[in-house]
Amino acid sequence: MARPEKAAAVAEIVESLNSSAGAVLTEYRGLTVKQLQELRRSLGANANYAVVKNTLAKIAASEAGIDAFEDLLTGPTAIAFINGDVVEAAKGLRDFAKAHPTLVIKGGVLDGKPLDASEISKLADLESREVLLGKLAGAMLASLSQAVYLLNAPISQAARLAGALQAKAEQDPSILAGGAGAPAAAEEAPAPAEAPADEAPAAEEAPAEEPPAAEAASEEGEATEA
Repeated sequence: MARPEKAAAVAEIVESLNSSAGAVLTEYRGLTVKQLQELRRSLGANANYAVVKNTLAKIAASEAGIDAFEDLLTGPTAIAFINGDVVEAAKGLRDFAKAHPTLVIKGGVLDGKPLDASEISKLADLESREVLLGKLAGAMLASLSQAVYLLNAPISQAARLAGALQAKAEQDPSILAGGAGAPAAAEEAPAPAEAPADEAPAAEEAPAEEPPAAEAASEEGEATEA
Protein backbone atom coordinates (compact mmCIF):
# COMPACT_ATOMS: atom_id res chain seq x y z
CA MET A 1 0.00 0.00 0.00
CA ALA A 2 1.41 3.38 -1.02
CA ARG A 3 2.07 5.99 1.63
CA PRO A 4 -0.83 8.29 0.59
CA GLU A 5 -3.19 5.33 0.69
CA LYS A 6 -1.91 4.36 4.13
CA ALA A 7 -2.36 7.92 5.37
CA ALA A 8 -5.91 7.99 4.01
CA ALA A 9 -6.70 4.63 5.63
CA VAL A 10 -5.32 5.78 8.99
CA ALA A 11 -7.32 9.02 8.77
CA GLU A 12 -10.49 7.05 8.05
CA ILE A 13 -9.96 4.81 11.08
CA VAL A 14 -9.23 7.83 13.29
CA GLU A 15 -12.44 9.51 12.09
CA SER A 16 -14.44 6.37 12.80
CA LEU A 17 -12.99 6.06 16.30
CA ASN A 18 -13.63 9.71 17.15
CA SER A 19 -17.20 9.77 15.79
CA SER A 20 -18.32 6.48 17.34
CA ALA A 21 -19.77 5.89 20.79
CA GLY A 22 -17.67 2.76 21.07
CA ALA A 23 -15.63 0.22 19.15
CA VAL A 24 -15.28 -3.55 19.49
CA LEU A 25 -12.28 -5.46 18.17
CA THR A 26 -12.90 -8.92 16.78
CA GLU A 27 -10.93 -11.67 15.13
CA TYR A 28 -12.75 -12.99 12.10
CA ARG A 29 -10.39 -15.84 11.18
CA GLY A 30 -12.36 -18.60 9.49
CA LEU A 31 -15.38 -16.51 8.53
CA THR A 32 -16.37 -16.51 4.89
CA VAL A 33 -17.18 -13.41 2.88
CA LYS A 34 -20.85 -14.38 2.98
CA GLN A 35 -20.76 -14.70 6.77
CA LEU A 36 -19.10 -11.30 7.10
CA GLN A 37 -21.88 -9.80 5.00
CA GLU A 38 -24.42 -11.52 7.22
CA LEU A 39 -22.74 -10.04 10.30
CA ARG A 40 -22.87 -6.54 8.82
CA ARG A 41 -26.56 -6.95 8.04
CA SER A 42 -27.29 -8.21 11.56
CA LEU A 43 -25.64 -5.12 13.06
CA GLY A 44 -27.66 -2.87 10.76
CA ALA A 45 -27.39 0.85 11.45
CA ASN A 46 -26.03 0.28 14.94
CA ALA A 47 -22.48 -0.39 13.82
CA ASN A 48 -20.11 -0.27 10.88
CA TYR A 49 -18.07 -3.45 10.70
CA ALA A 50 -14.74 -2.93 8.91
CA VAL A 51 -11.71 -5.13 8.35
CA VAL A 52 -8.48 -3.26 9.21
CA LYS A 53 -4.75 -3.84 9.06
CA ASN A 54 -3.20 -4.10 12.50
CA THR A 55 -0.30 -1.73 11.76
CA LEU A 56 -2.65 0.98 10.49
CA ALA A 57 -5.10 0.43 13.34
CA LYS A 58 -2.30 0.87 15.88
CA ILE A 59 -1.29 4.19 14.33
CA ALA A 60 -4.92 5.34 14.18
CA ALA A 61 -5.57 4.34 17.80
CA SER A 62 -2.48 6.24 18.91
CA GLU A 63 -3.61 9.36 17.02
CA ALA A 64 -7.09 9.05 18.54
CA GLY A 65 -5.60 8.80 22.04
CA ILE A 66 -6.63 5.16 22.58
CA ASP A 67 -4.07 2.79 24.07
CA ALA A 68 -6.44 -0.11 24.84
CA PHE A 69 -5.87 -1.69 21.42
CA GLU A 70 -2.15 -2.16 21.74
CA ASP A 71 -2.27 -5.81 22.89
CA LEU A 72 -5.44 -6.71 20.97
CA LEU A 73 -4.30 -6.01 17.44
CA THR A 74 -3.06 -9.49 16.57
CA GLY A 75 -4.29 -11.85 13.89
CA PRO A 76 -6.98 -10.96 11.33
CA THR A 77 -8.79 -7.97 12.87
CA ALA A 78 -12.09 -6.28 12.18
CA ILE A 79 -13.56 -3.41 14.21
CA ALA A 80 -17.23 -2.78 14.85
CA PHE A 81 -17.57 1.00 15.08
CA ILE A 82 -20.78 1.48 17.07
CA ASN A 83 -22.85 4.46 15.98
CA GLY A 84 -26.24 3.63 17.52
CA ASP A 85 -27.33 1.72 20.60
CA VAL A 86 -24.20 0.20 22.14
CA VAL A 87 -26.16 -2.55 23.90
CA GLU A 88 -27.90 -3.62 20.69
CA ALA A 89 -24.57 -3.78 18.84
CA ALA A 90 -23.03 -5.83 21.66
CA LYS A 91 -26.01 -8.20 21.53
CA GLY A 92 -25.64 -8.58 17.76
CA LEU A 93 -21.95 -9.43 18.04
CA ARG A 94 -22.51 -11.85 20.92
CA ASP A 95 -25.38 -13.67 19.21
CA PHE A 96 -23.44 -13.94 15.96
CA ALA A 97 -20.40 -15.27 17.83
CA LYS A 98 -22.60 -17.94 19.47
CA ALA A 99 -23.82 -19.03 16.04
CA HIS A 100 -20.35 -18.72 14.49
CA PRO A 101 -17.66 -19.53 17.09
CA THR A 102 -14.92 -18.49 14.67
CA LEU A 103 -15.81 -14.86 15.46
CA VAL A 104 -13.84 -13.92 18.57
CA ILE A 105 -14.64 -10.75 20.54
CA LYS A 106 -11.34 -9.51 21.96
CA GLY A 107 -12.23 -6.20 23.61
CA GLY A 108 -12.99 -2.61 22.82
CA VAL A 109 -13.63 0.88 24.09
CA LEU A 110 -16.77 2.70 25.21
CA ASP A 111 -16.72 6.48 25.58
CA GLY A 112 -12.91 6.31 25.64
CA LYS A 113 -12.80 3.67 28.41
CA PRO A 114 -11.30 0.23 27.66
CA LEU A 115 -13.50 -2.88 27.83
CA ASP A 116 -12.39 -6.50 27.87
CA ALA A 117 -14.34 -9.37 26.34
CA SER A 118 -16.18 -10.22 29.58
CA GLU A 119 -17.32 -6.62 30.02
CA ILE A 120 -18.66 -6.55 26.48
CA SER A 121 -20.55 -9.75 27.24
CA LYS A 122 -22.07 -8.12 30.33
CA LEU A 123 -22.96 -5.11 28.23
CA ALA A 124 -24.83 -7.40 25.84
CA ASP A 125 -26.86 -8.79 28.74
CA LEU A 126 -28.29 -5.35 29.54
CA GLU A 127 -31.68 -4.25 28.31
CA SER A 128 -31.69 -2.23 25.13
CA ARG A 129 -32.22 1.50 25.01
CA GLU A 130 -35.72 1.06 23.57
CA VAL A 131 -36.74 -1.29 26.40
CA LEU A 132 -35.34 1.04 29.05
CA LEU A 133 -37.09 4.03 27.49
CA GLY A 134 -40.33 2.06 27.39
CA LYS A 135 -40.04 1.20 31.09
CA LEU A 136 -39.14 4.79 31.92
CA ALA A 137 -42.13 6.07 29.96
CA GLY A 138 -44.40 3.58 31.75
CA ALA A 139 -43.09 4.66 35.15
CA MET A 140 -43.56 8.32 34.25
CA LEU A 141 -47.14 7.70 33.08
CA ALA A 142 -47.92 5.83 36.29
CA SER A 143 -46.50 8.66 38.39
CA LEU A 144 -48.42 11.19 36.31
CA SER A 145 -51.67 9.27 36.79
CA GLN A 146 -51.12 9.21 40.54
CA ALA A 147 -50.39 12.93 40.55
CA VAL A 148 -53.53 13.69 38.57
CA TYR A 149 -55.59 11.59 40.98
CA LEU A 150 -54.14 13.39 43.99
CA LEU A 151 -54.80 16.77 42.41
CA ASN A 152 -58.33 15.93 41.32
CA ALA A 153 -59.46 14.41 44.60
CA PRO A 154 -59.52 17.69 46.61
CA ILE A 155 -61.07 19.49 43.65
CA SER A 156 -63.95 17.03 43.45
CA GLN A 157 -64.51 17.30 47.18
CA ALA A 158 -64.56 21.08 46.93
CA ALA A 159 -67.01 20.87 44.03
CA ARG A 160 -69.37 18.67 46.08
CA LEU A 161 -69.16 21.11 49.00
CA ALA A 162 -69.86 24.06 46.73
CA GLY A 163 -72.89 22.27 45.28
CA ALA A 164 -74.27 21.58 48.75
CA LEU A 165 -73.81 25.22 49.78
CA GLN A 166 -75.49 26.40 46.62
CA ALA A 167 -78.51 24.15 47.21
CA LYS A 168 -78.81 25.38 50.78
CA ALA A 169 -78.48 29.01 49.69
CA GLU A 170 -81.34 28.55 47.24
CA GLN A 171 -83.54 27.43 50.12
CA ASP A 172 -82.34 30.17 52.48
CA PRO A 173 -80.80 33.22 50.72
CA SER A 174 -79.76 34.75 54.05
CA ILE A 175 -76.83 32.30 54.07
CA LEU A 176 -75.22 34.32 51.29
CA ALA A 177 -75.09 37.33 53.67
CA GLY A 178 -72.81 35.42 55.99
CA GLY A 179 -75.49 34.43 58.55
CA ALA A 180 -76.78 31.09 59.56
CA GLY A 181 -80.31 31.61 58.18
CA ALA A 182 -83.37 33.74 58.91
CA PRO A 183 -84.44 31.99 62.14
CA ALA A 184 -80.99 32.38 63.64
CA ALA A 185 -80.96 36.08 62.75
CA ALA A 186 -84.30 36.62 64.54
CA GLU A 187 -83.00 34.94 67.66
CA GLU A 188 -79.86 37.02 67.68
CA ALA A 189 -81.72 40.38 67.34
CA PRO A 190 -81.54 42.40 70.63
CA ALA A 191 -84.86 42.89 72.51
CA PRO A 192 -85.54 46.63 73.26
CA ALA A 193 -87.77 45.72 76.28
CA GLU A 194 -84.75 44.43 78.20
CA ALA A 195 -83.20 47.89 78.49
CA PRO A 196 -83.47 49.42 82.03
CA ALA A 197 -86.30 51.94 82.58
CA ASP A 198 -83.98 54.71 83.74
CA GLU A 199 -81.99 54.35 80.52
CA ALA A 200 -85.04 54.85 78.24
CA PRO A 201 -84.69 57.85 75.90
CA ALA A 202 -86.18 61.15 77.05
CA ALA A 203 -88.24 61.39 73.89
CA GLU A 204 -90.26 58.34 74.98
CA GLU A 205 -91.01 59.81 78.45
CA ALA A 206 -92.18 63.18 77.12
CA PRO A 207 -95.76 62.11 76.17
CA ALA A 208 -96.34 60.84 79.77
CA GLU A 209 -95.33 64.19 81.42
CA GLU A 210 -97.06 66.67 79.06
CA PRO A 211 -100.76 66.46 78.04
CA PRO A 212 -101.63 66.59 74.41
CA ALA A 213 -102.23 69.99 72.85
CA ALA A 214 -105.97 69.22 72.23
CA GLU A 215 -106.57 68.59 75.97
CA ALA A 216 -104.87 71.87 76.88
CA ALA A 217 -107.10 73.81 74.50
CA SER A 218 -110.26 72.21 75.97
CA GLU A 219 -109.24 73.19 79.49
CA GLU A 220 -108.70 76.78 78.36
CA GLY A 221 -112.22 76.87 76.81
CA GLU A 222 -113.86 75.65 79.99
CA ALA A 223 -112.06 78.30 82.00
CA THR A 224 -113.36 81.04 79.69
CA GLU A 225 -116.98 79.91 79.94
CA ALA A 226 -116.72 79.94 83.72
